[in-house]
Amino acid sequence: MQKVTTKRMSLYSGRTHPALAEEVAAHLGVTLGDANIVQFANGEVRPRFAESIRGTDVFVMQTHYGCDGRSINDSIMEQLIMIDAAHRASAKRITAVCPFYGYARQDRKAEGREPITAKLVADMFRAAGAKRMISIDLHSGQIQGFFDGPVDHLTAMPVLENYVREHADNPVIVSPDAGRIKVAERMAQHLSDKGADLAFIYKRRPKGTANVAEAKEVIGDVEGRLCILTDDMIDSGGTIVAAADVLLARGATEVWAMATHGVLSGPAIDRLKNARIERVVLTNTLPLPPEKQIDKIEVLSIAPLIADALNAVFDDTSVSEIFGGENQA
Repeated sequence: MQKVTTKRMSLYSGRTHPALAEEVAAHLGVTLGDANIVQFANGEVRPRFAESIRGTDVFVMQTHYGCDGRSINDSIMEQLIMIDAAHRASAKRITAVCPFYGYARQDRKAEGREPITAKLVADMFRAAGAKRMISIDLHSGQIQGFFDGPVDHLTAMPVLENYVREHADNPVIVSPDAGRIKVAERMAQHLSDKGADLAFIYKRRPKGTANVAEAKEVIGDVEGRLCILTDDMIDSGGTIVAAADVLLARGATEVWAMATHGVLSGPAIDRLKNARIERVVLTNTLPLPPEKQIDKIEVLSIAPLIADALNAVFDDTSVSEIFGGENQA
């Protein structure tokens, strides 16, 4: 007996950033599924999908972030439980879509007796039933190897580059530390037709400290130029603000900051508000609460890029072709 089966896609979202999932669903031309998440009085959550997903290609989207009284740990656990529910409901393949991957900075033992939590999170996704993972601008590339299965590592660079093309001429793309030089160099090469150059800042983190960085010196010519700082995330804002001060002290006429993920925790908003940074350009991988929406922050949508990647995974076609072969950020 022969039977031709019909492929079906289902997209579900946790409660952390449903607006992004709705936008992705609109670009895909599908309806965002109803995960029917119930939270009990003791804090436990229970999803129950409203429709059958047997034999379906299921994408479970959740950005790892604390909001609305829930922590980043709650958002991760909620996604794990949704994946487990899909696995037990006989989904054909489950993909964990994590626009912002939690604990990505705990990717190695920097000192003795520390965890490698980025690996632990990847192991939990696999144990829950995820066969594939999609994320955007991971803090370090080796996290792809932590997940025992295919990982599509997307980059927001095309979105950020388009903004620079439309709003800037003759910029200097600046890496805020040595670890991001390759990414900044690639962006500068892509924007060479706009006269872009490259510079980077030598930065030091005092041993035994967290969220503390000291910008020391600029490598590259920035005098009389618009400088665009590019990073994977802005968390407390200390690194970006310190880098901007150094650039202005070395003769830069204007400084912008660009990042994929706007974590903006603790004193970040006050620091950015008071900093001599003209624009802060972020993508919407993370929700931006009203209290953090200041005039100098601009948010670009990453939804079309995610939708293209999900469509390629569903159709079993190349994801890297979306980025001209350069999706490995």
